[in-house]
Amino acid sequence: MANTLHLSRDVKVYIKWDAVYWEIPVLDGFSFSQATNTAEVTLKEFANTSDVSRRGRKVFNDSLGPAEWSFATYARPTIQATYHRAPEEILWAMMVGSLLSHYDPTANSNEGAWTTSLISDTTDLNINFDSSNQLVFPDAEIYFVFPANDAGGSENDIAYKLDKATVNECTMDFDIDGITTLNWSGMASTLTEVTAPTVSSTELTAASLQKSTTFIRNRLTTLALTSSEGGDILGTYNLVLTGGSLSITNNVEHITPATLGIVNKPLNHTMGTRSVSGSFTCYLDNNASASADLFEDLLSETSKVSNKFNLVFQVGGAAAPFITMTCAQAMLEIPTHSVEDVVSTEVNFHALPQDIADTDELVVLYKGV
Repeated sequence: MANTLHLSRDVKVYIKWDAVYWEIPVLDGFSFSQATNTAEVTLKEFANTSDVSRRGRKVFNDSLGPAEWSFATYARPTIQATYHRAPEEILWAMMVGSLLSHYDPTANSNEGAWTTSLISDTTDLNINFDSSNQLVFPDAEIYFVFPANDAGGSENDIAYKLDKATVNECTMDFDIDGITTLNWSGMASTLTEVTAPTVSSTELTAASLQKSTTFIRNRLTTLALTSSEGGDILGTYNLVLTGGSLSITNNVEHITPATLGIVNKPLNHTMGTRSVSGSFTCYLDNNASASADLFEDLLSETSKVSNKFNLVFQVGGAAAPFITMTCAQAMLEIPTHSVEDVVSTEVNFHALPQDIADTDELVVLYKGV
C-alpha cells in the first residue's frame, strides 16, 4: 500500500504576488486555519401539565471567520548580483503596502529589484512605510504545499491556498543566544484546498536567494539611545542589551455580511491603526549615563506628557550582515526592575511618527554580504 502521509519537513510555502511566485523558507511551527462562526437557537419554557419541558437546541453555521496564518523565517540579508536582497523581502512588501508596480522582476540582470517603499540597490535594502497610509493593501496568495511521502508523483500532493492574504504582524525577538528570527502572522479571506501550483524555476524570484546561508547572531546587537529633550533627559545613554523585541502591527480588519440562509464569507480586508512597539532589557548599571540614570531621569521628568528618543537597533553588530531598525521618535515608559541573580531593567517603548499623519515611525535597513 502506498504511503500517502505528509511530513511537515517537506512543506513548500509560496507567495504569489501579481504573476510572480516567491518561495519562502519557513521554520518549524507554521500554522494556518479558518474557523466557523455559529449561531445557536435554544428552547427555554415552563413545564406542561405532564411536567415535560422541551430542552433541545439547534446550531447553524453563520459565517466563516477570516483565515489566519503564521510562520517564522530567519532574517537573511544577502547580496544578489550587487543588489542587497533577502528571501523574506516579499513579506516586508506586504507589511508596508508596497504597490505591485514597485517591483520589477526583470531588473538587476533579471534578478528583480524594488524601487519604492522597499528600495533595493547596491548600498542596502531600505524598508520604509511611505506607502502604508492606505485603507486596503495589495493582497497576495499564499500556498502551503505538502508533497506526498511516496513514489506516486505529484498527483498525491496536497496544497492549501490562502486567498487575498495580508500581513498583520511581524515580531523580532532579540534572543541573546539565538539567530535573528522574524515571526510573521496575518489573515486571508478564504482557505481552500487546491491543486499544487506549477512553479517553474524562472518564476521563483531571485531563486538563488532561497539558497542564502547568511544568518545574523542576536548577541552582536547594539542599541544607540539619544535624545534632544533636554531638562532631566541626557543627550546620550550607554546601554548594553540583554534582550528585547520589536513588533509591527497593521491591525487588519475584515467585515462579514450577515445574510440568513447561507454561510457568509469575509469581504476583503481593511487596515486599522498602524502600531510599532517593543521593549529592551539590560542590567541595572550605575555607571554614568547607564540604565540607572535612564530610570532616574524618566522618573523625575514630570513636566512633559510625552518624551522623544531616537532608538537605533543594530541587529547583528557593526559588520555586515546586519539589520538596522531606527525609531526616530520613540516614547519610553519608566523602566521596571527584575530582581534575579543580577538585577535588570526592562524598558517598554512606542515608536511614533513625527506627526500623527506621518509614516516615519520605523525604518528597517538590511545590509547583506
